[in-house]
Amino acid sequence: MTQKVKSPQRASETLAPSVNPRHGAGRRRMLTVLSSIWEGGSGRFSIIVLCCWMLVAVLSLVWTPRSLWETDGFHVWQSPSWAHLLGTDGSGADIMSWLMAGSATELGIVALTVLLTATLGCLFVLSMLSSHLMLAHASVVIIDALISLPTVLLALILAVPLGPSVMVIVVACSFGYSLNLARVVRPQALLVARSEFVESSLSSGASAFRVFRTHIVPNILPMLLVQLSMCAGTVILAEAGLTYLGIGVPSGVASWGHSLTTSVRFINVYPLAVVWPGLVVTLVVVALNLFGDALRDAVDPLTNPRLREHRTQVSTTVRGRS
Repeated sequence: MTQKVKSPQRASETLAPSVNPRHGAGRRRMLTVLSSIWEGGSGRFSIIVLCCWMLVAVLSLVWTPRSLWETDGFHVWQSPSWAHLLGTDGSGADIMSWLMAGSATELGIVALTVLLTATLGCLFVLSMLSSHLMLAHASVVIIDALISLPTVLLALILAVPLGPSVMVIVVACSFGYSLNLARVVRPQALLVARSEFVESSLSSGASAFRVFRTHIVPNILPMLLVQLSMCAGTVILAEAGLTYLGIGVPSGVASWGHSLTTSVRFINVYPLAVVWPGLVVTLVVVALNLFGDALRDAVDPLTNPRLREHRTQVSTTVRGRS
């Protein structure tokens, strides 16, 4: 009995592992998005400013030009010099060192607030899209009622049991911003939830949470990113305001709001002490807003032709291999 022998080419095709064309597609898509942001002038400016902010925040954890607790009563309100590049404040402390240390505090507050806002906002949207009409209507009414509460009032309520702390800023801002995020994103999410592919996925037995995660969130992602970038910029301003009121970052902890609070009372004596933290806050807030706008345009295939081309290539490759 003769036995058929496979040709070397057939044998190599049989032994070769199957390659999924979608492997690496996520990385290429991310590179496409980042390059699209970098090509725009506003996107490039925002990336440079935000990268500098993060680098300074990391550097401040291990090094600052002067110790934060090093004061010199004989050199208060000193003008910029080689010893103090941005001058000194009313206690003789180095302004640059406090701003560098405050960048790490601001970065932590922004990261925690954005993460908590995105989580709460998505949960609120999910409740408003519930198939249970009573739950959906009740969620809409409750969110519309709570959104009228100002963030400052929430922070004052939380400051009674907790006292001035970073958590007061994070919790108050996250709760207030998540309500606004859910209200803004709900119309787009509702439009996607009524589409045919979502109804088909639900009829095939997929859970509501899985449909929300795999179908609705990707379609509302551009709008979600813009709202979160605005939230990141607003929380920096909120930190400065709440710290000025005495219910934000406690005294002794470096933050940009603390630098503004301690120097604004002496603006007539030494205006530069207010200019430096105000300039830093302005640059970072503007950069965050510009980055959100650029990111929205970059991740949306309707406004980014390079991303459309990338998705077409991936789809063509998948159909060719199937």
